[in-house]
Amino acid sequence: MSKAKTKPFDPAEYLDDSASIAAYMNDALESGDPAFVADALGVVARARGMSEVARKAGLSRESLYRALSTDGNPEFATILRVVRALGLQLSATPVKQRKSA
Repeated sequence: MSKAKTKPFDPAEYLDDSASIAAYMNDALESGDPAFVADALGVVARARGMSEVARKAGLSRESLYRALSTDGNPEFATILRVVRALGLQLSATPVKQRKSA
C-alpha cells in the first residue's frame, strides 16, 4: 500500500490575478482579525514576489518578512505602503446595521 504524497496548501499559488488578490484581501479585512490581515498581506506579497513588493514599498525584504510574520506588529504606515506596493487600495463601506424590533 503506497502512501499519498501531499504538500501544505499555499493560497499564494492561486492568487494569480488582481481580482483573486482583491477578493482574498477583502475576506481578510472583513474578518476584523489583524493577524489574519497581516498574514493575508504576506501571502499576497509572496504571490507577487516578496523582493519586488519590498522594493516598491521601500523596505528591505527581511523587514517585510518580519513585519508580516505571525509575531510581527507592523505600523499602519507600513501596511499602507505594502498595500500600495501590491497595487491595492483600502476603502471603507458602511456596516449594515440590524434593525431592532
